[in-house]
Amino acid sequence: MTASLFDSSAPKPLAERLRPTRLDEVVGQDHLLRPDGPIGRMLAARRLSSMILWGPPGVGKTTIALLLAEQAGLEFARLSAVMSGVAELRKAMETAQALRRSGRGTALFLDEIHRWNKAQQDGLLPYVEDGTITLIGATTENPSFELNAALLSRCQVFVLRRFDAEACGKLMARAEAQVGRPLPVTAEAREALVGMADGDGRYLLNLCDELFALDPPAPLDLAGLQEALQKRAPVYDKATDGHYGLFSALQKSIRGSDVQASLYWLARMLKAGEPPKGIFRRLAVMATEEIGLADPNAVQHTMACAQSFERSGEPEGLPALGQCVAYLATAVKSNAVYTAFYEAMDLAGRTGSIPPPRHLINAPTAMMKAMGFKDGYRYDHDFEHAFSGQEFFPEGLDGAARPNLYRPNERGNEREILKRMQFWDGLRDRLKGR
Repeated sequence: MTASLFDSSAPKPLAERLRPTRLDEVVGQDHLLRPDGPIGRMLAARRLSSMILWGPPGVGKTTIALLLAEQAGLEFARLSAVMSGVAELRKAMETAQALRRSGRGTALFLDEIHRWNKAQQDGLLPYVEDGTITLIGATTENPSFELNAALLSRCQVFVLRRFDAEACGKLMARAEAQVGRPLPVTAEAREALVGMADGDGRYLLNLCDELFALDPPAPLDLAGLQEALQKRAPVYDKATDGHYGLFSALQKSIRGSDVQASLYWLARMLKAGEPPKGIFRRLAVMATEEIGLADPNAVQHTMACAQSFERSGEPEGLPALGQCVAYLATAVKSNAVYTAFYEAMDLAGRTGSIPPPRHLINAPTAMMKAMGFKDGYRYDHDFEHAFSGQEFFPEGLDGAARPNLYRPNERGNEREILKRMQFWDGLRDRLKGR
């Protein structure tokens, strides 16, 4: 009975059923695997060197290693740095040496190689040097920091990319072809599914597997997808506590610049027994949410009033609470920063883990310098107006697609901020020749 659990006919996850069997089936890594790519050229020359595959989870590191070994005619041995140590390495090397004596080479795939310490990594060196193994290490961490210099000098480092929307689309199409029916989602939900995967192909296929198993009677829209694949946090209901209504009335009165009503609702809250510390906390939120950079002193004033109350205590410190409410109610209002922040959060959620442009990433190691990190960075203080006009957004959000998140109002201090931003925008356009 037990043996049947391991029968090859047992159901396999969709990600395993769709694992590529040829290198030309691998998606998302054409920059490495195409004929003129570095690994493609290596295979064309029938010469497979030791390498480190550096990339995020679920982008095909294990699959590529297996297919490289097959195409190069090497035996494939696999170790996990999480589960294995020196004893397992020694056993694998004994097998590799025996195969070598019979004229057969071995590709050793070491998953999560960064988890091995210096001594364990050093144990690989003699076998890499004498050709007993061709090492294929896989890591999600920066090899410059996690791997020994001696080991790095004997390996080529190849950077694998997170799956973009096109690669994810190919995976979903293959999943639909394998299962024999389309994913039960609307076009909008399908796009959201790609965002949920965040560049991880294995996770995307696992989500597809769940959706195929669910088999809803009608395609799921965005809300249905979220309900099906995500557990919603339980709602904490304190609706019977009237202080939420009072907090709402206070904030809306401050937002509406009605200082008279604001002071009234503050008094109502204090009479109802609201702790002053809780009110100060809400006022600190209002200082950024309702006023922002239209009056940047609002935050400082709120903190100063809270400190005054803390030192004076009740009842002497309560007028500081009244002064804070009056200041916020009569301040120039703007929610531009508040709006920009949540637009930025939404954009970050939709775009996932796009890496920063290489010219913005420091290159503290020789390997990173050789790979072009920090190349082309312009130090703004070296330019007129301390402004170089270089691009800071990642690929896909640059140029014409550049987001316009913070849109200052022509009120209060933001009027001056708007003038500076317009000056910089114009200078940026001139420097780019637009």
